[in-house]
Formats: sequence, structure tokens, C-alpha cells
Amino acid sequence: MSWSWTSDGVWWIALLVQLLAIPGTFLPLLPGLIWLPVGSLVWMGAVGWTQAWPELVLALVLFSLGLIADLLALGLASVRLKASRWSAAGAGVGLLVGVLGLLPALPFGGPLLGAFLGPWLGAMLVETWVATKQPRYLGWFEALRQGSVVGLAVVAGLLVSKIVQFVMALVGIAGFVIVSVR
Repeated sequence: MSWSWTSDGVWWIALLVQLLAIPGTFLPLLPGLIWLPVGSLVWMGAVGWTQAWPELVLALVLFSLGLIADLLALGLASVRLKASRWSAAGAGVGLLVGVLGLLPALPFGGPLLGAFLGPWLGAMLVETWVATKQPRYLGWFEALRQGSVVGLAVVAGLLVSKIVQFVMALVGIAGFVIVSVR
């Protein structure tokens, strides 16, 4: 296959777009795996559907698997511990609060610490509050313990999900390079 300078330049742009998936898998509030299909669409715009469909299909499959990994990580952690359905929402709000630095400034912290401390605190507070309500009233001490464990499970699920998404980003980028340079 001979490339013109135009399609060769677009290939590099598409690869750079896909490389954005790597920091997005680790940094909260940044898009992650969505950059894989976006980069493939850039490439498809240059060479057409008939040549670029394998790259796009691979990127869409990996993006879908990344979404499933997120849902499973949070869902399985919550279901296993019999947490309320609100604990994941509390973790999401805690993530926003933690990353945006609305938690008190810690001398050893920052947005990365907030990305782990925020979801734990959010899930813990919500689960503690829900556990003290009827019909499964636990008492404050037991509810706080339950909330702490659920918060830790949510953070562990987030870590596993981020690792899986990082590996998927690497596979997607390598797959794009291998398939598009055939």
C-alpha cells in the first residue's frame, strides 16, 4: 500500500488521538477509551470505510469492554457487600469532590489522592446514612463500619477497572498500528 503524504499525516494524527486514551484511563474526569474510536474515525475519514473498518471495530469493542469493566467493578463490589444502590453515586460525587480539590488540602495529597480518598469518603458517607435508615437499621457504629468497607470495595473496584482500561488502551493502540500498517 502506498500512502500519500496526506494519509500518512492523518495516520499520525489518528495515532496521537488514540494515545490520549492512556492518560485518560488513569486521570479521573478525562475521557479514556473513547479516544480509541475517535482516532479510528479520524483514520477512516482519510482512507474510507472499506480500508479502516477493522480498526474502528476493534476500537469500539475495546471501548465497550471498558464500559463493562467500569460497571462490573463498581457493581460487583457493591453487590458482594450488600451495599445500597446509592453507594456508587456517593463514590461518583466523592470522586468529583476529591479530584477538584474540594477536600481539605493535605500536605501529601493532591488530585491523585483525592481520586482515591474522595470515592471512599463518598461511598462511606452515603452507605452509612442509608444503613441507619429503616428497614435495616444497624446503629451508627455498625453502619459506619459497613460504610467504610463498602467505600474500600468501591475504591478497589475503581483500581481494578483502571488497570483493565489501561491494558485495553495499550491493546487498542497496538492493534491500530498493526492493522492499519498492513
